[in-house]
Amino acid sequence: MKKIQVGIIGTGFMGRVHTEALRRLGNIEVVGVAGSSMARAQKFADEVSIGFATGDYRDLISHPEIQAIHVCSPNALHFEQTMAALAAGKHVLCEKPLASSVEEGRQMLALAKEKKLAHCTLYNVRSYPQAQQMRQMRLAGELGEIRLLQGTYSQDWLFYDTDWNWRIESGKSRTFADIGTHWCDLAEYITGQRITSLCADLNTFIKTRKKPKGSIETFQGKDLRPDEYTEVPIETEDFAAVMFRMGEHTRGSMTASQVSAGRKNRLFLEVYGSKCSVAWNAERPDELWIGRRDRRSEILLKDSVLFEERAKSFADLPGGHSEGYDDTFKQTFRRYYRRVADPAAPEEYPTFEDGIRQLQVVDAVVESSGKHGWIDIA
Repeated sequence: MKKIQVGIIGTGFMGRVHTEALRRLGNIEVVGVAGSSMARAQKFADEVSIGFATGDYRDLISHPEIQAIHVCSPNALHFEQTMAALAAGKHVLCEKPLASSVEEGRQMLALAKEKKLAHCTLYNVRSYPQAQQMRQMRLAGELGEIRLLQGTYSQDWLFYDTDWNWRIESGKSRTFADIGTHWCDLAEYITGQRITSLCADLNTFIKTRKKPKGSIETFQGKDLRPDEYTEVPIETEDFAAVMFRMGEHTRGSMTASQVSAGRKNRLFLEVYGSKCSVAWNAERPDELWIGRRDRRSEILLKDSVLFEERAKSFADLPGGHSEGYDDTFKQTFRRYYRRVADPAAPEEYPTFEDGIRQLQVVDAVVESSGKHGWIDIA
């Protein structure tokens, strides 16, 4: 089988995660990487054994053998780099948030459709086996009418004023755009419903931070000396709280935080239906709680033999063998590259449409917090 040739834009945390997941598929070859400088690109290429490295993403896009580009760069660069890749006839998988605005996202989608290219926004959380099981239980009618959704996405990696990352200066929203949209995308995907209106409150607890004078890898940089940083005012939020409505009947609430001590990557979602409830925590990915009023609640451990039929293919390993964060990328990429290889294959992955959808939710959250009131979403 001839392998699909792929290029990676971005040499940080996500660039490495994408590279490792792609290599697990077997039919993909990562042939090139572009970084913010030649030195960073070459260092990354040497560490993970990639043959071609460049400090200019345009060199990667113009590489004649590359068929698809993964955009794993900072948010502000997504539009420029994705549009260039699509214009060159490359399929594009872009990290979230898709773009800096809804209008940019719409332009990206329009060009992808015009060029008939596969497009994906990486909301990888959908691909956890238990997330798929929750969705299939809803589709099978096991949950009944969806009444309530509750949950949180909590992290602590920006807990101190010495913690820093480029996301802090990434635009009008940080915490909600970065992780809150993961929660909302998952909630909409599992329930099959859209958030129709919301009321949000954004807050910045750490008003000034110590910005390193050099670049810092995501989740790193906790031991800087005073001469290695400058203090800067912060405008993006540390915390978001959102109440929302889904249609006429369903109601929900969620919080997103990057300053919750001890919580490393806790995406927690509860879905309460008229027949039963389900709850799932991404830090314990193999466990799905199922709650009932009239008999014992239970913990369903990840085991594809016990899953709904259409959820089974998201679990490659037998019961008792954990599948977690890195596996969600593999599962998403597997389905995306089926579409690249065969345009008639189904879009069983989040697309640019889904990326635009969450940009709309971000806009509503920011507007609602500013106005201290409810906002409708188209």
